[in-house]
Amino acid sequence: MYYQLSCVVCIPRSIWVQPSTNHSSSKSDREQKIEYLTKIPRSVNLESLQNGYLFPEISTRESEYSRRNPHARLIKLGIGDTTQPIPDIITSAMAEQALALSTAQGYKGYGPEQGNRELRRAIAETLYQGMEVKENEIFVSDGAQCDISRVQMLLDSSLSIALQDPTFPGYADSSVIVGRAGRLNAGSRKYKKIVYMKCEPENNFFPNLSKTPRTDLIFFCSPNNPTGSAASRQQLEQLVEFAKANGSIIIYDSAYAAYISDESPRSIFEIPGAKEVAIEISSFSKFAGFTGVRLGWTVVPEELLYANGYPMIRDYDRIVCTCFNGASNIVQAGGLACFSAEGFGALKRTMGYYMENAKILVGTFESMGKKVYGGKNGPYVWVHFPGLSSWQVFNQILERAAIVTVPGIGFGPGGEGYIRVSAFGHRECILEASRRLTKVL
Repeated sequence: MYYQLSCVVCIPRSIWVQPSTNHSSSKSDREQKIEYLTKIPRSVNLESLQNGYLFPEISTRESEYSRRNPHARLIKLGIGDTTQPIPDIITSAMAEQALALSTAQGYKGYGPEQGNRELRRAIAETLYQGMEVKENEIFVSDGAQCDISRVQMLLDSSLSIALQDPTFPGYADSSVIVGRAGRLNAGSRKYKKIVYMKCEPENNFFPNLSKTPRTDLIFFCSPNNPTGSAASRQQLEQLVEFAKANGSIIIYDSAYAAYISDESPRSIFEIPGAKEVAIEISSFSKFAGFTGVRLGWTVVPEELLYANGYPMIRDYDRIVCTCFNGASNIVQAGGLACFSAEGFGALKRTMGYYMENAKILVGTFESMGKKVYGGKNGPYVWVHFPGLSSWQVFNQILERAAIVTVPGIGFGPGGEGYIRVSAFGHRECILEASRRLTKVL
C-alpha cells in the first residue's frame, strides 16, 4: 500500500545518511586486488562498534521502500530534525554579522575558543538564573553531540560508565570509540563494560538507583531521548546524592529542557550540590531550530574536582583550546539574538507548535488503545507495541502507512517493543500521519 499526496510538505528536509559499510573481511573483499597496505592496525575500539548506526539502517529501509514504491509520499517522523523556519530576528542577526565581515570596521577573525563573552553571559543569565552558574563556566561550541565526545576526551578511558536504557545512542558509541565500553555481546546487544540502568514506565523512566552498581560516570538525559520523560526534582536529588555517595560524575544532557512544561528541573544545577558532581551539555538545535546552523554549550563548574583536587574546568579549557577554534561568530550572533525578548518569545511559539503536534500524535495512538508516553515535556512520543519487536512495528508502519519512525531497540535493549515518533513536522504532515495510522493500525 502506498499513498499519493499533493502535500509535498510531507517530505520535510531531513538528514540523509548512506548505509555504513562493514569492512570486515569477506570473499568479495579477498578477491579484490589490493595494491598496497599500510602497517597500521585498525583501532580495536572502532572494531567494537556495532555494525551500522541506527539512522543509516533506517535510511536503508526507507530507500528500499521508495525504490519499490516510487510514487509514495513518505512522512518522515523519525530523525528528530526541526522543520519550522528560524525567526527573522535571529536570522537577521546572523545576516548582519555576515555582512559586517565584508567591511573593515566589522571584520573579525578568531574569537575566544570558549565563546563570545556576551553569549556566555546571556546563557548564564537567561537559562541558569539563580543557579550560580558563572559565564566563565560556560563553553560555547558547535553542538551538543560534538561536546559529548570532547567530554569523553576529558575523562580517562579506564573509567566505568552507566547509561539510561533506553537513551540516545551517541553516549554508548562515543564510549566505545574512546575505549571504555568493552566488547559487544551480540545476544544481549549490550557492551560488556557499560552498566545499563533500566528505565521503565512504572517509575517515569527513572532508573532504580538502589539496584545500580557504582560507576565513575553516569550519562543522564532529561527530558529523555527517546521517551520524552523529564526527571522530577526528587528524582534528580536522588541522582545527585547517588553520585556524591559514590564519588561519581554525572554527564547531564539538557538538550530538550526548553520543552519542559511542568515543575521538572530544566538543569541539573537546580539541585543543591550538583556543581560538585555534574557537567551539563546542551544545545540550540531543538529549541532554536539550529540543527543545521550548529551551536551548543557545556557547563563545567569550578567546584567539580578530580580526586587529587585539580579543577576539571582547567583540563576542559585545554581540550577546547587544543581541539576547537571556537563556534562561528556568525552563528553566535544568532545565538545571542535567541535570548532577546522578541527572539525568545518567537522560539517559545515554535516550540508550542511542535508540542501541539505531539499532542495530536499522542491522541492518535491512544485512540488505538496503545500505551503512549512522552509528548508532554519533550517533542517525542514513545509508543509501546507489546508482542512485537521494534523493527516489526517500524516495518509495518512504513509498509502500511508510508510513515518513517524510529525502532526503540536502536536506543538500547530497554527500547525493544517501542517506537519513537518525532513531533518535529509540518502540521499538515502530522494530521495526515494521524489519518493514515488510524486506518491501518
